[in-house]
Amino acid sequence: MNNGDKLSLDKTKTGRGVASAKIAGEKFSRTKYNTGKIEATMEATRKKDNLLIELSVLDNKFEFNSYIDTELNAAQEELDRLDEKIQESLESIKELTPECDKTDYALATSMGALCGIIDIFLVGKPDKSPIGEITDKWFEDRTKDFAKLCGWKDDGNSTSSAISYLEKKFKVPYDQRGAGDAGSFIYDLNPTNHHFKSVAHNPTLLGLFFSILDQFSNQSHFISNGDVIALQEANNSFKLRGSNVPSKLFCAIVNWLGHLMSDITGSASSSNRGMGIPSPLLAWTNDIIAIKKMVGIPVYDIDKSINELALNIYKKGYDTRFQTAQAIPVFINEILVRFIYSIRRLIKYFQANNRSEYSFKAIWQECEPFKNASVKRMLTVAHGTFCLLDISDAVIRSYYSGKGNFDVEEFAMRLNIIGFGRFTISLYGEVSRKIEKKDKIENTYFLKREKIIVDDYIEGLKSLSEIYDDKELITFVNDFSNSDLYKNAFDKSAKLAKMRNVSKNKILESKDDIDCYFKGGK
Repeated sequence: MNNGDKLSLDKTKTGRGVASAKIAGEKFSRTKYNTGKIEATMEATRKKDNLLIELSVLDNKFEFNSYIDTELNAAQEELDRLDEKIQESLESIKELTPECDKTDYALATSMGALCGIIDIFLVGKPDKSPIGEITDKWFEDRTKDFAKLCGWKDDGNSTSSAISYLEKKFKVPYDQRGAGDAGSFIYDLNPTNHHFKSVAHNPTLLGLFFSILDQFSNQSHFISNGDVIALQEANNSFKLRGSNVPSKLFCAIVNWLGHLMSDITGSASSSNRGMGIPSPLLAWTNDIIAIKKMVGIPVYDIDKSINELALNIYKKGYDTRFQTAQAIPVFINEILVRFIYSIRRLIKYFQANNRSEYSFKAIWQECEPFKNASVKRMLTVAHGTFCLLDISDAVIRSYYSGKGNFDVEEFAMRLNIIGFGRFTISLYGEVSRKIEKKDKIENTYFLKREKIIVDDYIEGLKSLSEIYDDKELITFVNDFSNSDLYKNAFDKSAKLAKMRNVSKNKILESKDDIDCYFKGGK
């Protein structure tokens, strides 16, 4: 056997399990020979296409390590890892794939149509809304409950009395109504629009910012015709409580929340429904103008037009209370679809399993109506049907109200913004799941290709192991270590070298040949 011969395994692309073994050059290193310690290493580095074998001799002890079995084990571990990843990827694909049948789609469409009819006939628009009357009453009761928590004594259970109490308890400097006060000189400010034009009355983060700013500086900021107007020394009788900045900041936030509660059902002097606080989904038209003014960006005509439209429908009753009424059919649609999905899966579970196999965990996994792709697809269909009916009704009524011309305000009041917002979320989820599923499919494809390569590699290793069965030949190591019968050892070494195609002039066949080699001879 030639010291330092290197065995390599070539993985080929020309058939499954095809492998070839070759002797790849001679590389041998010797160290510490002068101390009687021989250390010879046949290099065993496995690179991309090579599998190498290591021979080491140390203190008259010899080791011969075959890496074929080691590589087989490593390759098998890699194959198991790939199988696990492929299985996980397939399960993810299954979770992202809706499993709705025709009945599911029919039921989802029916629920969307039912809730669309509820929206058309029971929500309608602010001045003609049976559900709106229910939400108005609900907000009145919540206002009185909040007033009682703040110390209000029940005065005949009057909503006006509760509102007056809250207005006095949570006093702010920006409550100009335009009726005989300084606000009457500011761009047509009046009791029907001051909750909308006053930025601090908007239930948004920017509204909170301006409320704190106005309370600290005793100002009042309004938005009118695309301009932000600041009224200085807005209320000489106002004083923000607190002894330092943190306490004043806390009091300002509490005042903002308390004053919103006093205004959510209109003012105390309202003889009818009153003007509540703006809807958060419409108050953003004020926020855009205010932000643009603060950062120096021009306010365009479209900004003013949208803001004017929002103000006009607000004056007709489109406030937070009516926005809540619009959310009710959308919420019913959501609940009905999830409930029907669970009931259908529960029935299927009972039909497919024996009573003795029932388990709450299995039932929940089968009927869970929140995370799976099937119920989300049903919700998309249901909300899409709802929006289709809603927008059709809004378009028809807007032309009817305009007597042949498109009435934008009528359309805006009839359009259920909550429903369209929920439908947009469903569409976003569908697109996201589609993209994620595509990535999972591509990843699974590459994992399967990688598995084929590893399978071929394992077959090649097995073929090489069968061709080069070294169990008998490698016993020369023990002969070197425990016997003086060097001849047998050298015979086996030479036989192994010949088997591995080492050239004849490089084979060391006797102890003299080895001694000559280590002494630098030829």
